[in-house]
Amino acid sequence: MHSQIASAFLAISLATPGSIALAADAADRIWHGGPVITMNDAAMRAEAVAEKDGKILAVGTKDEIMAHKGDNTQVIDLAGRAMIPGFVDSHGHVFGGGLQAMSANLLAPPDGVVTDIPSMQKMISEWVASNREIVEQVNLIIGFGYDNATLAEHRHPTRDELDKISTDMPVYVIHQSGHFGVANSKALEIAGITRETPDPAGGIIRRGPDGEPNGVLEETAHFPVVMKLMTRVGVDGAKAMARAGAKLWASFGYTTAQEGRSTPGSVKIMRAVAAEGGFPIDVATYPDVLIDRDFIAANISGTYENRLRVAGAKLTIDGSPQGFTAWRDRPYYKPVGDYPPGYAGYAAATSEEVVDAVDWSYANGIQLLTHANGEAASDLLIAAIDAAQKKHGKDDHRPVLIHGQFQREDQVASFDRLDVFPSLFPMHTFYWGDWHRDHTAGPVLADNISPTGWLMARGMQFGTHHDAPVAFPDSMRVLDATVTRRSRSGDILGPHHRVDVITALKAMTIWPAWQHFEEDRKGSIEPGKLADLVVLSGDPTAVDPETLDQLRVVETIKEGVKIFSLEEKALEQTGLASRSTSARAGEVFSRFLQAAATHRDFLSLPQSLQTPMTLKLLGKSPHHKACVVSVMSDIVTAVVEGERL
Repeated sequence: MHSQIASAFLAISLATPGSIALAADAADRIWHGGPVITMNDAAMRAEAVAEKDGKILAVGTKDEIMAHKGDNTQVIDLAGRAMIPGFVDSHGHVFGGGLQAMSANLLAPPDGVVTDIPSMQKMISEWVASNREIVEQVNLIIGFGYDNATLAEHRHPTRDELDKISTDMPVYVIHQSGHFGVANSKALEIAGITRETPDPAGGIIRRGPDGEPNGVLEETAHFPVVMKLMTRVGVDGAKAMARAGAKLWASFGYTTAQEGRSTPGSVKIMRAVAAEGGFPIDVATYPDVLIDRDFIAANISGTYENRLRVAGAKLTIDGSPQGFTAWRDRPYYKPVGDYPPGYAGYAAATSEEVVDAVDWSYANGIQLLTHANGEAASDLLIAAIDAAQKKHGKDDHRPVLIHGQFQREDQVASFDRLDVFPSLFPMHTFYWGDWHRDHTAGPVLADNISPTGWLMARGMQFGTHHDAPVAFPDSMRVLDATVTRRSRSGDILGPHHRVDVITALKAMTIWPAWQHFEEDRKGSIEPGKLADLVVLSGDPTAVDPETLDQLRVVETIKEGVKIFSLEEKALEQTGLASRSTSARAGEVFSRFLQAAATHRDFLSLPQSLQTPMTLKLLGKSPHHKACVVSVMSDIVTAVVEGERL
């Protein structure tokens, strides 16, 4: 007996640092058979991982870890696939992204199966059958991505053809451009559109030979119908939307999601979902600091309750660079639209509001996430934080810069001095890099959007994000863009800002875990931390960097439990899209939000300016004069509060 005890202590003493654990502990699960990339600089690679009670028990060689195999241990062979820590969402909008996940894919091949109107009807009907519970909860059938140019009939579907799907429930399908929609009879009834309804300024209600609306709605006739339908979703539908968003995030390997701008109303919905056990992953939410500070102060928490917590506050200083609404310190390069000479964007909040919000966050010890894209917006943020720190001290507030697309190198130095954590958006180099080069910043300054190289040179931690539903929450696209910085056209924007794969992975795991004050339990595969894990189809450090976007999230594991399986999803869902297909559908959704921003801006103009030419000018910039996140917030508010905005 004494010799057995001595042997056990000897085993512990000989174990490598990464594998230290009580030798007597039997694991619930052991993973082996593939590379384990831990994000722990002291032991970056391992052969196997043991988990017990939702936490990492041990990490090390296969032989070391198999010592924790008990009679009931589940041993899982990775079969050559790679294991990494679960992704921590540095910035996104998981509630709003739920709508993105709750619609039928109406894309043409190879991204979908719709080739004609009968196949569209079949696809929608099959999607409804496979998602009956969600459809009944939201009381709406919606589809994205059809294209009349690729349909065999070379025309839009009509209300009568959508009525064949349902006459009792509203059916609404959105064109892949985002500028058209088609409503069935029920949807037209809810929207109050009849033969007597006049065409709105900037829009057309198409009609049949009898003068009745045929269901096709163009431009400004289209978006208000979506908003009207959203107001009918109700509490159950809103909860379904939040659940769908978290499930979508999990499918891309995120074990912690962020709702980056919430309201008391949306927090209430998310709390109801959490209480019902509806979140498979952790959700950290940041209510708008300009709406209800008392609510934030009363509800902020460092711990999750049923996988949800109010983690801090959100402030927005300006808009989007690609839409020419980011507040710059210089004129835009070649803005597309009717802009005056020297146009440099504008602020979305007053200087007084910004300074006061930052001061309040420091006075109350509340973390503040601040959306600042342009240089002038960052100048104001730096001044506000500087003043607050001189008044209240630095402490460990971990203020976060969200986006920071256009920065000067001196501003990076200031953020470093002030201990600001930059959460950058390198995906812009892919989605909008060519636009930045040609229109917003010009060929020289476009190289410095999301300047990760400057951060690395200063030894700064940073996060990278997707900002879904602005883009899809595609973790591999985030990784690829951070490493390659290659645009859609193949141009490389800022080669000096490219980073290695391990650094890019840190910006999606251990560093955003630090951003959320959760580095002690998330972000790396180390004993004692949560067993939040992702299995990838290959080793991202071993493949050609130009093929990183082709990797797949095969499994997502939250606290030891598998919550997503690519294989199981393929078996369960009708018409499952591949990851690239899902990303394509995400682009369609983003275009819809862009078009919606155009329509909202157009309708806010004086009636004398609501002309076809004005609408055309507004439509030339990809995000126009409003950030699409603001539009998504309008939709979420309509869902939660039942208001037409």
